[in-house]
Parts: sequence; C-alpha cells; structure tokens
Amino acid sequence: MKTLVESYDVVVCGGGLAGFSAAVAAARHGAKTCLVQDRPVLGGNASSEVRVTVHGAAAFHAYARETGIISEALIDERARNHEEINENGWTNSVFDQVLYDIAQRTPLLTLRLNTTVHDVLLGDDEISGAEQIPSRPLPDTSQGWYHRPACAPRRRIAAVRARVANAETELTLRARTFVDCTGDGLVADLAGCEWRMGTESREQTGEIHAPARASTDTMGNSIHIRARDIGRPAPFTPPSWAKTIPDADFFHKKGRGLYDLRGGFWWIEIGMPWHTITDNETIRHELTAWALAIWDWIKNHDETTRHRATNYALEWIGQTPGKRESRRVLGHHLLTEHDIQDNLVHSDEIAFGGWFVDLHTPGGLLADNSEPAAGEGYRQDSDYAVKSYVGPYGVPLRCTIARDVDNLLLAGRCVSATHAALGTVRVMATTALTGQAVGTAAALALAEDLPLARLPERASEIQQRLLRDGCFLPNVSNADPLDLARSATPSASSSALNHGVAPDEPWVSGGLGRASGVAAWSLTKLAAQWVAVAGGRIDTIAACLENRGGQPQRVRARLVRPKHIWDYRRDLPAIAEAELTVPAGENQWVEWSVNLTDVPEGYVRLDLECTDASVAWRTAQAVVPGQVAAWAMNARRLRRMENGSTLAFRITPGQPAYEAKQVISGVTRPLHTTNLWRSDPAQPLPQSLQLTWANPQTISQVELTWAGHLLREIHATPPFFRDPQCARDYRIEAWIDGDWRELATERDNYQRHRRHTLPAAVSTNKLRVVVGATHGDPSAALYEIRCYA
Repeated sequence: MKTLVESYDVVVCGGGLAGFSAAVAAARHGAKTCLVQDRPVLGGNASSEVRVTVHGAAAFHAYARETGIISEALIDERARNHEEINENGWTNSVFDQVLYDIAQRTPLLTLRLNTTVHDVLLGDDEISGAEQIPSRPLPDTSQGWYHRPACAPRRRIAAVRARVANAETELTLRARTFVDCTGDGLVADLAGCEWRMGTESREQTGEIHAPARASTDTMGNSIHIRARDIGRPAPFTPPSWAKTIPDADFFHKKGRGLYDLRGGFWWIEIGMPWHTITDNETIRHELTAWALAIWDWIKNHDETTRHRATNYALEWIGQTPGKRESRRVLGHHLLTEHDIQDNLVHSDEIAFGGWFVDLHTPGGLLADNSEPAAGEGYRQDSDYAVKSYVGPYGVPLRCTIARDVDNLLLAGRCVSATHAALGTVRVMATTALTGQAVGTAAALALAEDLPLARLPERASEIQQRLLRDGCFLPNVSNADPLDLARSATPSASSSALNHGVAPDEPWVSGGLGRASGVAAWSLTKLAAQWVAVAGGRIDTIAACLENRGGQPQRVRARLVRPKHIWDYRRDLPAIAEAELTVPAGENQWVEWSVNLTDVPEGYVRLDLECTDASVAWRTAQAVVPGQVAAWAMNARRLRRMENGSTLAFRITPGQPAYEAKQVISGVTRPLHTTNLWRSDPAQPLPQSLQLTWANPQTISQVELTWAGHLLREIHATPPFFRDPQCARDYRIEAWIDGDWRELATERDNYQRHRRHTLPAAVSTNKLRVVVGATHGDPSAALYEIRCYA
C-alpha cells in the first residue's frame, strides 16, 4: 500500500455542488485547497452518475436564479450541451466535464477523485500527536429522532485519512481548516460532532411543517431512469426479481405521474424502513427492482402509456442513489422553519434560498402517496401549497460553522437545520451558494488567523467578497470602499423608457419561447403587475383585458407600493383605488387616470380583481426586464406568475427606469428597482455606458455583470443557449491623452459575470464599456460595473 502525506490550507470533503463551490472559492481567494471526492466525477447528485437536475429559488420566484460559481458552471453547461434538460435521469457527462474543467483551471486547487475519507485525526496541526476517537457513542432515539451527542476529545481536526480506489494508495491530508460537504456529515461524525437525523415534532420546534410525532423518518434516496425512442418496437421483459405494481392507482391517484416516457420520475424513492446511510446498498437494490417494475408497467400494462411507449427502450438505470437527507450537524445556529417563514434577516447572511418546503413522504414508493404537493396534483392554491411557498430568504453563516470542532465548516445538506428547514435549503443550487460562502469564509479566516467561531463578526467582509464574486444576497448591497465606480458619475449613449408592453409585442427569445404559456389570466383570482417607476409623476396606467361575457364588467383596481419584487403581501395599503369598466371584447386597453405626483423611485404594483369569470388580463409575449407579475393564492399572499411572465400594461409618462445610474446601485438584479442600465431598443448597437470621475483614477481591473441568466430556472433554457440579453461583443475603453484608448476586447461572451485584469494600470477620469452585439436583444444591458486600482 502506497502512503502519502499532503498538507493544505483547506481540505474540502465531498465533491457535490456544495463541495465543488467551496473548494473553488477557497482556492480563488488564495488558500491552498484539496477537494476530495469519493466518485470519479464531480457534481454529486447533479452528476451523470445520479442525474438530478439543479433546482433553486428561480423555480418559484422571478429573477431569483442563484449566481456566483454555480451560475458560471450552469451557463457554461447550457452553452456547450447539445441535450435539452428533461428533469431527472437526462443529465449527460457535459456538466461533469464543465465542473472538471473549472477545477483544473483553478490555481491552488488539487483534485482527488475516487478518494474516500474513512477516518479523522484529532489534535493540533502536527499529526504526530493526533488521535482517533477511541469509541463513539451510538445515537439515541429518546427524543424520537436519532441524536448523537458531541464526543470529541479534542476540538481540532489535524488530518483526514482517505483511500484512493483502485490505486492502493492511502492519503493523510493535513489542513488548518476542513469543510464537510459529504452530505452525510461524515467528517463531522468521525470528528465527534453532535448531530441529528430524523424528524422533529411540532411540539419540539413549533414549525408548521413538523408532524405531530417525532420519528427517525427521513426523506428517501432515489435512482432515475432514462428511455429513448429508437424508431422501432422495443420489447421489454422484466427480470424475475423486479417488483410488481399493484394497479394503475399506484401512479394516477397517488401522485406518481407518468408525465414523460423518457423518464424524469423523481418519485422513484425509498427511505424508511431502511437507514439512508447504512442501508444504502439495500435501498439501491430495492430501487432498481422498483424501477424495472415501473418501466414494465409503462411499456406493457398502463393504458395511458403502453401504446405510446412501443418504440421506447430503457437505456439507463442509475445505480448510485441520490440522497435527500441524513445527518444534520449542529452549528452555532440551528436554522428552523421559523427563520424561513418569517423571512428573518440575519446579520451574517451568506446565501439565500427560495425552493418550497419540500418534504417527501417517508417511505417513498412504499408509502400510500408520494410527496404531498404531487399527491394533490401540484395545486398552487391549496393550503399545503400556501404554507410551503417561501422565500427568497437569507441563510446565516452560523449554521455552517460546526459547534463542537473549532476548524470545521459545513455546507450542503448536512448544515445545522431542522428537518422542516432542510426541506427547502437542501436543493442543489442553494447548497452551492452555501458552499461558495464557506469557501470564501475559510480563506478569510486563514489569511487573518481568525477562529472560525468569530467569522460572523466579520460577516460584512465575507458578504462583500461574495457580492464582488457575482453572488447575490437579498439584504446586502455593494459597499466595497475599494470599488472606484461607486464614486463616479455614470452616463450612457441612450437609455430605455418603461412604457409597458402589449400582448403581442415581439420578443427576441433566443430559444426561451413565449414568456407565458397562458394567454390571459382570469381575474377571479387577483392578478398583480409590478411596474418600475423612476420617481415623480404617474398620469395613467392601463391594462390590456379581455371580456368574453358580452356585457361591460367592473374590475376592482388598486395601486400599491411593494418593498421589492418578492413582496407578495396582498393587503398592502393603496396609494390609489378605483372601479374600472371593461367593455366587451378582446384586447381592451382599460386606462386609469391616477394622476399621482411625487411617487418614490422603485415599484408600484397594479392589482386587478373581478368576480366575473369572463374577464381576464392578457399576458405579454415579451419580457420587460424587471417587470414581474403574480396572482393571489389566498386572501393574504401572492405567488409568481407562471414562468416569470409580464402582464400587458402601459404607463404614462414613460418611466426612465433603466438609467445609467443603475449600474452603481449596488444590486445586480431587479429588487427594489430594476438596477439595470438598458439602452434604448430603438437605437442601433453599438451603445455605451460611461463612468466619469472628478479626478483621474488609477484602474487595473474592471468587473462587469451583464443582463440575463436570472429570470427563470436553468430548466427553461434549450441546448447551446446564450441568453439574448447578455452582451456578446464588447470592449472597454479609457479616455487617455484626449482620445479613447482600447483596454480590453471580448468576442462571443455568454457569461453573466466577467472580470478583466488590464495589461497595465491606467490613469483616467473617463472609462466606458461599448457593446457591439448581444445574443439577440436589441438593447445593451448592464447590471453593474466595478473598477479597482
């Protein structure tokens, strides 16, 4: 057996999206980092081995796509990949290679694939005096769920021991800081940290999703299948050990929809009565036997699928179960559903989430019904849907700092959270954000010799680093004192006005398709349209309605001021109210003379409601940046309109909501306002954005955040996708010696966040970015520009 001892600043254990993001972030911030992954590919559940597609907040909230390292990877995957995204089971190896490529191109990052951590040495940095925990107490279930108390004889990890598969190599990896991204909290467990596993009761936590009885139940593990139309009959006979489906009700009345012959069935899931860690191999076999039975039913028995499935062949069955839940390690803050439902603002916010509280039924395929939302047909106005719709909310740094070991951080689904809170923070786009945050925090702590427990005291510095690296935090904006752009005066060659949008106004989709699949929204459920205003006067606001009833109808109209685009409160105080008459017919522009003055900059929201089912609000084909719509789930709360669509509206006068000043607002997406400079679409490209300073500045780096890649989930994007709003060709110029001098040129860009280090520092009082082409949008558009000496 070959033995190696290696030393690093940071060792990240687990190469899923949380671990990948943590390792890349730590290395990019100067820490010598090792990423240890027990599989041959990176990505964890998102890899081609497991094939779970990446979900996050944008599935439920407009402009809520996660950014930073995860965005960089997903944008690159869509630009390179020839395959469409088809839910679970459809992932090919392109994403594996994108992650591998980023890792290989990251200085200071060493990648150890096929390497399994099996032990932890506790002690100081020198391993000579380090020790293993002689014995670890078994978890008890006196509180209903598994609980393992802290048992670490020392409070520091000196090294982890790992074995390289098929290489007869034993590694001892030393580091000053360790990050547990194993999902199962393996390093924390071996180090003696306190952890929980199972489900807390409502009496214990007071959470609305907590059940009446505490238990050891967890959400289950899943494998996925993929089938393909081969153009000729493809018979299928299951093996004798495959399970047997009882009847069609198992699918059609129990929330297990056969919605796509190609696969994508997330509900091929089993947990209890087995343990999702120690019984993983048993679960794998059981899932395989069920998957074969499910395909047999689709091919040979189900009346709704078997004829359509004649030419479909099963070409892949996953054999690495994807886990949803196991150990949750106790940190300096226990994230609960109260934090999430109350949208608590944490001073140490380092990530955000917005997936719904998605708690799968224990047992999965063995239970009477699948996950509750699927069991009720994904109704969006049910009591369950209303109470489960959360976010976007902030995630605090404290729940990623292990409480019992002084040099251990956590990211992914093993963070310090209750079972109910895990239902939303466990999805991969959210875990990637926590990973990038802890990697960034680890590098800061190392550079300044700071104990991890004191990192929350330095949260503002971590937050500013994350923002500069392209991340978004709902309650933090750019306040970087080194950013020279913040002291400049922005101007532009032109700026768009927000006049609104007509139902059939063209949109250069670049493959995104129509903004909404619904042509008109019935006003029997209140509909709401956010309208960006620049501050000042609103004379009229109009909505394009249809009235198919043959007689004029009355619509109740209210104009309110939401705090931001995710302010879903229905009962906001009105700044104007009226009853409007809708003539019979289609495409009726109903104008309301509101005659408001001194309206603050930000958003107003037009809420319309009608008791007559014949009246509907037309949706727009075009997407107007930052103008979002929602509908009322109940008497208190709204929910984002399908696909982030815009309802057809007009406003006079046109609002200068996309002025150049937006690029130094400190926020890189629509929130309290559009935060976007957008050129006049009637003016041809090139268009430019300029910064002017009172005195010359020395500039060596320019950082840009382009429009696009925010509105919807990555699932909405087709193969080889480049967002039409994103700048394709651009150049950076500085005013030097009475002329514009080119500093940098970019061709065929498709990334949202770009950092340009200039060949040499320049001294100038004017700098501009000139956009020569986009990927289809007629306007140039930029969220932020930063400049550094």
